[in-house]
Amino acid sequence: MTQLSSDLLHASCVAIGEQAVLIAGRSGTGKSDLALRLIDRGAVLVSDDYTEVRRRDRTLYATPPARIAGKIEVRGVGIVDMTHRPEAEVALLIDLEAEVKRMPEPQTRRLAGVDVPVFALSPLEASAPIKVELLLKALPR
Repeated sequence: MTQLSSDLLHASCVAIGEQAVLIAGRSGTGKSDLALRLIDRGAVLVSDDYTEVRRRDRTLYATPPARIAGKIEVRGVGIVDMTHRPEAEVALLIDLEAEVKRMPEPQTRRLAGVDVPVFALSPLEASAPIKVELLLKALPR
């Protein structure tokens, strides 16, 4: 039997390969900026600013709310149309508001009934996109 559960998050989301990375934080914390830099490195936009997450069975998927699908806000430029994926399997959550620790302990956050690995990063550091990619590669498959 397929179980459905969903949440709306204040998070941008990009797909790196087949895996979605949620980038969570309040307005102005750098969600879209980090998403843009990941897109520049080959990621694909799923959603900007708000992301719906839905659990199907034991898997969590990210989708954009219909009214903002294929759009990203570029501060200082405006709303820009962008190629996007309508859905991607969530693998990781980046928390832009939590304290960034030098050697973090593994953490998870429950979203729509699924535990998702969560890491804190400073989004405006030049290395932030590389750190996201390294975290994603280090996750158990």
